[in-house]
Amino acid sequence: MADENTSAAGGNANSDVLAQADAFRKAYAQVREQVTRMIVGQDEIIDGVLTCLFVGGHALLEGVPGLGKTLLIRSLSEALSLHFSRIQFTPDLMPADITGTTIVVEDQATGSRDFQFRKGPIFAEIVLADEINRATPKTQAAMLESMQEKSVTVGGTTYPMAKPFFVMATQNPIEQEGTYPLPEAQLDRFFMKLEVGYASRADMHEILKRTTMASSPTIDPVLDGKTILQLQSLVRRVLIAPHIQDYAIRCVLATHPDGEFATSLSKQFLRFGASPRGAQALVLGGKVQALLDGRAHVSVDDIKKVLLPCLRHRVLLNFEGQAEGITEAMVINDIADHLPVEAMVAK
Repeated sequence: MADENTSAAGGNANSDVLAQADAFRKAYAQVREQVTRMIVGQDEIIDGVLTCLFVGGHALLEGVPGLGKTLLIRSLSEALSLHFSRIQFTPDLMPADITGTTIVVEDQATGSRDFQFRKGPIFAEIVLADEINRATPKTQAAMLESMQEKSVTVGGTTYPMAKPFFVMATQNPIEQEGTYPLPEAQLDRFFMKLEVGYASRADMHEILKRTTMASSPTIDPVLDGKTILQLQSLVRRVLIAPHIQDYAIRCVLATHPDGEFATSLSKQFLRFGASPRGAQALVLGGKVQALLDGRAHVSVDDIKKVLLPCLRHRVLLNFEGQAEGITEAMVINDIADHLPVEAMVAK
């Protein structure tokens, strides 16, 4: 009887998620349509950013200057009725410039003085951390608590962030002078790392058409914070079967060069593999893919679609891999191609 009740409850939950899948796809499409009014030819990057938004994660965009990384983030902020803040990272940026500081305030009427906390730009619902690798490690570390714990502690007092809270950071991979590479601990806080590529010939024509004429596209806000939180909750209610979850786990374990599931490329060219956050990202990213496909359960293909952006920044090449010109993408794609799909649930 207990098994029947559990099965019935699972079926009801599954039906409820399916009933709301259309609303999710509609909201996703509305935001996407607004962003593509400004951004041309970056469909994969837009989808990655929206995935991060709807799972409540953070996105790191990497690409050379002029590819529209900042414009994409600003366009997304305009499509959402949320408080937006931009932080331009520079070598002289201090942690207090991000989190805020405590100041002495005098009451003009009584002459009494009191300490008050003035919130910094991190206290927004959408935060653009532009060129994040140009700040010193001390300043970069100021982002860690806010990104992971959704709070900031100053002077012994903890201040919660707004909900939803979404950080999108950009970095330039070619100009290394005067930069401070993000440590692995901070990279792990980003749900996805998205590599922005060059526009095609046709896309360049469309970009020039939109940006060099007398009129320019406009973006309308289509989603508010309350709706986004509801959609984030819906994503987490999508079901994942044990054998699909096991596949996601084995994908992460395959990045561990000394592990039993490591592929030949992992063993030869990786120094460190992904953490459990990588598995969390695969499952949540897969749930978004399932909803977009009109399903209330995750498939292996859903996991494979998010494998590269969820894991590429969570693995570290060894010296041999760097010398041979191996990339993280090569290793992760090799895992997708060679890791067996069949269920191997750990006992």
